[in-house]
Amino acid sequence: MSEKLWTKDFISITLVNFLMYIIHYSLIVTITVFTIEEYQASEGMGGLAAGIFIIGMLFGRLYSGKYIDQWQPKYILMIGLVASIATISLYFTIHSLAILMIVRFLHGIAFGISSTSTGAIASKIVPENRKGEGIGYYALSTTVASAVGPFVGILINQHLGFEMNFTFCLAIIAVAFLMGLTIKKIEVASLPKQEAQKQPEAEPAKGLDKYLQREALPIAFVAVFVGVAYASVLSFLTAYAQEIDLVSVASFFFMVYAVSTLVSRPFTGKIFDRFGENKVMYPSFISFVIGLAVLATATNGFLLLLSAVFIGLGYGTIIPSAQAIAVKSAPKEKIGLATSTFYMLADLGAGFAPFLLGMLIPLVGYRNLYWLMGLLTIVVTGLYYVLHGRKARRERAVIKQERMHNQETVTN
Repeated sequence: MSEKLWTKDFISITLVNFLMYIIHYSLIVTITVFTIEEYQASEGMGGLAAGIFIIGMLFGRLYSGKYIDQWQPKYILMIGLVASIATISLYFTIHSLAILMIVRFLHGIAFGISSTSTGAIASKIVPENRKGEGIGYYALSTTVASAVGPFVGILINQHLGFEMNFTFCLAIIAVAFLMGLTIKKIEVASLPKQEAQKQPEAEPAKGLDKYLQREALPIAFVAVFVGVAYASVLSFLTAYAQEIDLVSVASFFFMVYAVSTLVSRPFTGKIFDRFGENKVMYPSFISFVIGLAVLATATNGFLLLLSAVFIGLGYGTIIPSAQAIAVKSAPKEKIGLATSTFYMLADLGAGFAPFLLGMLIPLVGYRNLYWLMGLLTIVVTGLYYVLHGRKARRERAVIKQERMHNQETVTN
């Protein structure tokens, strides 16, 4: 009999994550326009106002990961949420471009701390035999926020102005803080107290090991390049839609993407837990490639939204499944560090890709960009096989042989 997944704490931490990402996405799609309109800044500076948040987020993840495993994870979460309330409040005091950049950077640090904490707490409270399913459901909070956040942010900006958007974000983070207070403390290393006391004291980590979990690095490295491919969609879809005269349809792209991910998540998580990660990852890579290819050839609204379906089934499944792999690969007492390692590298790809791809677009154009991203995803599929897939296949074969041996023993 499988352990209960939908506990009060799991629901609470998923909702806290959802609320935080609503704020992230509602600001990320509007801060560029705010920067350009309020301070007559260039598009490059507007992009920097969006990107400097991600740099701050990387710093927040880098330093919070090791402390989540050493201290009480709930305390780290609450520190992140209090810092988020403080930094979002600072948006109302901005009076220059320099102050805006500082506030965005500080908000990024606060978001990095709190979002790494929610991911680690979710990973710790999900039952071991339901990791793929549980983390998949948890990750849906980010997926749905990626559709709702931009929609709400743009709607508020159009009808009520920038300042009301900041007010909305402040109200949302306050609700997230109150919800965070209801989450129970977690036992150290997710072990019973008696067992935790028996554990020998580990040597202090040195160098990069203080900030990165080695076992999580292979799958996190795969996530870097997957993030680059998805960044081409997230950052340049609107401009591409203008070029092919499908702007009105493009506004529904991320809604379709979110619905596609939402529909697939219940069974992809169960397949992950029952049949292993390869049964999920390889089809997801294929779906992502198909989605990018359809996007590259889109000439009408139907094809554009069809690409959203395949990209949702592909990228929307790859990332939570990869996170589950990172968590499963690491020791129980290092789940927090494994989570932050995975997020850091995934964010690294998604964060710096828009700048690099932006330089590529004048040379190749939007359609060829998406063809190239499809080719990159094919290469990443091979990279996944080399770094993790073949190892997972061998481990699965061993488990299968052990089960057959146990069945034969019972029969005899």
